[in-house]
Amino acid sequence: MSRLDRLGAVFDLAYLALATNLLLAVSALPLLVGMFGPGLLAILAAPLVAPGLCAAFAVFAAHPGPVVRTFGRAWLASFRRATQLGALATAAVVVLAVDIRAAWGHPAGAAVIPVLVVLIVLVVATTLLGLAALGDHPAARLRDVLRASLFLGVRRWYLTLPSLGVLALFEALFAAKPVLALSLAATPLLYAVWANCRYTLAPAHRTGWLSEVPRTPGGTPGSQPASRPRLVLRGVSHPPRHP
Repeated sequence: MSRLDRLGAVFDLAYLALATNLLLAVSALPLLVGMFGPGLLAILAAPLVAPGLCAAFAVFAAHPGPVVRTFGRAWLASFRRATQLGALATAAVVVLAVDIRAAWGHPAGAAVIPVLVVLIVLVVATTLLGLAALGDHPAARLRDVLRASLFLGVRRWYLTLPSLGVLALFEALFAAKPVLALSLAATPLLYAVWANCRYTLAPAHRTGWLSEVPRTPGGTPGSQPASRPRLVLRGVSHPPRHP
């Protein structure tokens, strides 16, 4: 690779980082506004961040393709399912956090609180893997995305924990310095999360478990779905379900 090629690659990476950071900031505007208002407003706005994360993951997968066009198309394609996933995750985390608060200081809290914390970690890990899956397969059924994400997130926990660590670092930086987090740190940290999540989901990609809703001859998507491929990992398989 010549010096000019190396310089071009550096500029491509710089453009990828700056453009993705800007697009993420725009997509996260509802949450940014909610952070400066009542806490309930931030909770209601949190699910709207999910499509932006899916779009950023799609941009990483398409690199060195067009950033803005890829982000826009992925945001539109994944908006409904990503928002649903974000809403489910937000509601689950809020309920579990309220339960932790209620159990705090009670004798049963010593046994209940660790279980609730583990459930929160599972919800966050499943959501993160689900968003990465939707970035590659925006038309995949949400049920299949959740099933594969939960199964592989637990089965390949040694890959899930580093992703959660990087995500925790980004969230801590975002809570302390939102502008700095979105303008500088978002792309490199989220890229690390996406790369690890994609490797975690590799068995699901290979088996076609996250493929789009199948069509029957002459039918419409989702009508009389064909049998789903099996998700096989180290001798463990999930049999296809038939209606």
